[in-house]
Amino acid sequence: MRRPTGPTIPTDSPDGAGPVVRARQLVKRFRSAAGAVPVFDGLDLELAPGESLALMGRSGSGKSTLLNLLCGLEPLDAGELSLFGQNGGALSAEAWSGLRRAHIATVFQEANLMPAMTLAENVRLRAQLAGQASVDAAGWLARLGLDGLGDRYPDQVSGGQRQRAALAMAFAMQPKLLLADEPTGSLDRHTADDVADVLFDFQHEQRCPMILATHDPALAERCDRVLRLGAGS
Repeated sequence: MRRPTGPTIPTDSPDGAGPVVRARQLVKRFRSAAGAVPVFDGLDLELAPGESLALMGRSGSGKSTLLNLLCGLEPLDAGELSLFGQNGGALSAEAWSGLRRAHIATVFQEANLMPAMTLAENVRLRAQLAGQASVDAAGWLARLGLDGLGDRYPDQVSGGQRQRAALAMAFAMQPKLLLADEPTGSLDRHTADDVADVLFDFQHEQRCPMILATHDPALAERCDRVLRLGAGS
């Protein structure tokens, strides 16, 4: 399958090559009947190659909004944003779509699987959309404790198994940046711990830079750094 076109992304990002993500004085406001409500007002952020960063803050502090900004799903009101050395403010909607398809993996609190496709088909499709010519879907699923479940559909497995399948989809695309939004928030403690172990194992092995939004202090402590967000920060 042909690799999607889009901004040129470095195939190798050794330490010292510059940040994967750099944000300066980000401003984001939401409009309401009462006027503009600030989410960020001058937020700075950097993510180095191979680094993990936790976003913490109460509900409404802007964790999910920041992740949406970093993958082009929300526009900035002001400030500077660069990804992989590219000026995010100059990227077209098509270019952002190309980045999300080929280089930026996102994992959400609820597994985003295609219900009419098996777990293996979901993994295979996601990797192929990212331009991976050969995909060992069964291998990725087995690594996440889903050996023998590839032929099942999302409604035939548990919530924890669906979330593991969502991680398999993200890993199989071999991303250059991983964005995780409360990936264990809907799981019981035991399952959440298992999913977190797999997430951090992949992040460390692949040296894939990751930004993780979470309410869980124990999960945040596993990251290299923590950024605490507050309303209007």
